[in-house]
Amino acid sequence: MNIRKVHNDRFDSRKVALIGLNTSVKVSIIPDDETTGLRNLVRDYYYFKDQQSAIALKLSAKLRVSFPQYLKVFSSITAKTSLMLLAEYPLASDILAADKDTVIEAVRACARFGQGRAEKKYNAIVAAARDAAVFGRALPSSAIRIRLYVSVFQEYQAHLDSILKELHKPVDNLENAQTRNRICLLQTLQGVGFLSAAVLVAEMGSFDLFSSPKKLYAYFGLDPAVKQSGKFTGDQQHMSKRGPSLAKRILHMAALNNLKVGSITKEPVNPVVYNYYKEKCKCKKKKVAIGAVMHKICNIIYAMLRDNQPFRMVTPQEHCEQYACRSKQKTAA
Repeated sequence: MNIRKVHNDRFDSRKVALIGLNTSVKVSIIPDDETTGLRNLVRDYYYFKDQQSAIALKLSAKLRVSFPQYLKVFSSITAKTSLMLLAEYPLASDILAADKDTVIEAVRACARFGQGRAEKKYNAIVAAARDAAVFGRALPSSAIRIRLYVSVFQEYQAHLDSILKELHKPVDNLENAQTRNRICLLQTLQGVGFLSAAVLVAEMGSFDLFSSPKKLYAYFGLDPAVKQSGKFTGDQQHMSKRGPSLAKRILHMAALNNLKVGSITKEPVNPVVYNYYKEKCKCKKKKVAIGAVMHKICNIIYAMLRDNQPFRMVTPQEHCEQYACRSKQKTAA
C-alpha cells in the first residue's frame, strides 16, 4: 500500500481503515516485457559476479597458506596470467620443478610481455616459491583445490561475458527508444557505466510512476524509516532498505566514484558532490555523509530523466541564479 517504511499511529490507523473500506488488493504494476528481460539479465549478471568474488576469496585464502608470497607477485591473483600459472603449477614445488624457459614462454604468450619483463616476473615467482618452501604449508589436496577454484572462476567469467554480450543485444534492439535514450543519458554521469545505467533503468521500471524525486528515493529504499507510537519517537533512524538491493548497490558505487580525487591532478572528479560530502562530514559520520551523497545522486538522476538532458556540472550558486531568473520570468508573465 505504501513504499515508505512508516510506522506511527496516524499512518497505521489510516491503513487499517482503508483495508476495511476497500477489501480489494491493489494489483502490482508489472513492467513491460523488454524492461523485465533487461532486469532478469542484470540480476543474473550480478549473481554470478558475487559467486565469482566468493571463489576469488577462497583462492586467496588457500594461497595465503600454501603459497604466501605469490599474492605479492601479481597485482591481482585473478589476472589471466596468474590463473594460467596456478592451473599449471598450483604449488610452489611445481614452480621450482618446472623448466625455466617453458614458464617464461608461457608468461610471454599469456601476458604478451617482452623477454626481459617475462624473466623478471619469473624470478619473482621463483623467489616466492622458495619462500613458500620454508613458510608455506602445502598439502596434497591443496593442488586439487587451487585447480578447482581456478576452473570455477574461469567458468563464472565465461558466464559473465556471455550475459554481458546478450545484455547489449536487447539494449541495442530495444523497440522503446525512450528506454534506450535513458540508459545513454545516465552514462553521462560520472561513475555510471553501461551496466550501472542498465541496472538503474531496469530496476526503476516505469519512470513515469515517480512524480517527485522523493518517491524515487523512497522506492530505492534510501529513505529513513519512521518509528513512532503515541509519545514515543525512535531516535535511531536508519535506511528503510526497501526496494531493489541491486539499485542501492549501484547508487552506492556511483556515490563513491563521484567522491574520487584524481591521482595526478589531485582534483575531485565531481567538485560539487565532493564539497557537499565534506560539508556533511563536519557534522555527520562518514557513512551517514555517503548516504546523503547517494540521496543527491538520486536527485541528479531524477532531474536528468525528467528533463531528458545529459549530466552537466552546475554549482549551487548557479542553481540559485537560475532559480531567481525563472522566478522573475514567472512574475513578469
